[in-house]
Amino acid sequence: MKVLIVGSGGREHALALALRKSPRITQLYCAPGNAGIAAGGVRCVGVKATDLEGVVDFAVGSGIDFVVVAPDDPLAMGMVDVLNARGIPTFGPTASAARIEASKVFSKNLMKKYGIPTAGYQVFSNPEEALAFVEAAERYPLVIKADGLALGKGVVIAQTKEEAAEAVGSIMRDKIFGDSGNEIVIEEFLTGPEVSVLAFCDGKTVVPMVSSMDHKRVYDGNEGPNTGGMGTIAPNPCYTPQIARQCMELIYLPTLRAMESEGVPFSGCLYFGLMLTGEGPKVIEYNCRFGDPETQVVLPLLETDLLEIMEAIWEKRLDKMEVVWSRGAAACVVAASGGYPSKYETGLPIEGLLENGQAADAVVYHAGTRLEQGGFVTAGGRVLGVTAVAPTLDKALDKAYEAVEKIHFAGMHYRKDIGLVSGETV
Repeated sequence: MKVLIVGSGGREHALALALRKSPRITQLYCAPGNAGIAAGGVRCVGVKATDLEGVVDFAVGSGIDFVVVAPDDPLAMGMVDVLNARGIPTFGPTASAARIEASKVFSKNLMKKYGIPTAGYQVFSNPEEALAFVEAAERYPLVIKADGLALGKGVVIAQTKEEAAEAVGSIMRDKIFGDSGNEIVIEEFLTGPEVSVLAFCDGKTVVPMVSSMDHKRVYDGNEGPNTGGMGTIAPNPCYTPQIARQCMELIYLPTLRAMESEGVPFSGCLYFGLMLTGEGPKVIEYNCRFGDPETQVVLPLLETDLLEIMEAIWEKRLDKMEVVWSRGAAACVVAASGGYPSKYETGLPIEGLLENGQAADAVVYHAGTRLEQGGFVTAGGRVLGVTAVAPTLDKALDKAYEAVEKIHFAGMHYRKDIGLVSGETV
């Protein structure tokens, strides 16, 4: 089989390495991919992930048998729809189902309608009304979210009325996230351990993957602004079998049934961002695809052929699949550019990697790299995700940090406390 992955980051690198294990794949492509993905023997194609027509033309012209659409933007734009219209099997939701991530207003209203536990909220399309609400609010912090996609950065935890007013103004008036800020959701702040659970779905059946814990704040101790994710561990030590059963009954199955009832059955990977509150688990957010960097710790623990799972989802027979996971643990530490998530420099030489972009005793997932004069250089905010697998979480963390410490580029920054403090997703 010829398989095409759409996307260019660390998540796509993790998908590529997992799919390469399948003996049925004769050639793996990635559009556009990155330097690390190419160094692993994947053919990278010069087509942007958001170029729907370009991806379809390449898939048809190259005889691609299966396409994995990984990022949120092309999913929300309808890439799965146009590929399916040309008869190409895919992994990922349609544009209408991708609204579960692409619109916070849609997902919150869905949870309210179907009784799925989540934070209390209000929706605003008028900035003056939003400002009046935050001014009258008596309990802080408040969580303010742009309705649409914002590269994982469209969320502000406002500690004071002044911070809330500033967030409303920047999102709704200054349009720092463009049209994604035409509407906002203001919700209550929940406390408790954070859990990320990715789940395979085929519209009717949901199979949760190994749980994980993301660390979104840029600095140690969960300080500083939100990022796309600075590191992850799996499994999440807070996610007990009892909580897993609770989540299946109250959240996972009800969500899949709700989407089916709304006429937008969800097929692909559905990400549940959960908070384990004193009142039980609640949904903080949904994503319509594999998380980044959660994928970098979850897929290394997968023992079942990933292509077989994806084909079962396409053929609506996920209930017949046995998905097997290893009993070990995984840890991923993200090496980021200095200044990220604000302004940062690119084109900086990366030292400490092998010729194939890897490191001894760990897997290096390339998120933002390119090749220059035969060497790897930085090309993004999150540059590398260094993942290690071991029998225990402590050993996985030790191995990951040992590998990270041998990698260098000017201004390189990484958190020193991944897995040592509760992660935070809002």
